[in-house]
Amino acid sequence: MIEPSGVLGVSVVALGMVLTPGPNMIYLVSRSITQGRRAGMISLGGVALGFLMYLLAANLGLSVVFTAVPELYVTVKLAGAAYLAYLAWNALKPGGVSVFAPQDVPYDSPRRLFTMGLMTNLLNPKIAIMYVSLIPQFVDLGKGHVLLQGLLLGSVQIVVSIAVNLAIVLAAGTIAVFLARRPSWLKVQRWLMGTVLGGLALTLAADTSGPA
Repeated sequence: MIEPSGVLGVSVVALGMVLTPGPNMIYLVSRSITQGRRAGMISLGGVALGFLMYLLAANLGLSVVFTAVPELYVTVKLAGAAYLAYLAWNALKPGGVSVFAPQDVPYDSPRRLFTMGLMTNLLNPKIAIMYVSLIPQFVDLGKGHVLLQGLLLGSVQIVVSIAVNLAIVLAAGTIAVFLARRPSWLKVQRWLMGTVLGGLALTLAADTSGPA
């Protein structure tokens, strides 16, 4: 049904996206450090549901909706850019802290952890762009069953992303301890993440192209 090259292509795209600092990574790391691995895994469950919702929406016609109503696409894109800019400012502002720095935050219930994981993913512009514009490029129209191809390729992306995010959740505490012993590394990590997020925000906001 789907070519191995398509599976490989989606896997590479998914790996590149999940390893780029973004809202999902920031939320999962912060929860894993401040509230433990269990909280991180519950949050990851919400993120996984967000992936599934995007997968179904994209394959059932989200791209058609964005094409028919370009204003909606622009609104979603600008909202995502604003969210990334907010995260970048939090990292770069005076007194800002690294995502791996332990923080004293209120305890969240499992329901709130799951919900926040879900909403963080749904508001993540990287994921919207990936499902609407990137994954469809690996669908082979000549093979037929376009909907099934899209669902299978999207499932590959979900497996890759969840596996990498799970590794991040499990290792967040260890990474935090490592960086805590090296304050200068925490500062570098914070500025690097803030710069990347700010660059993504500017790139997204400046992009004048319409939906694919």
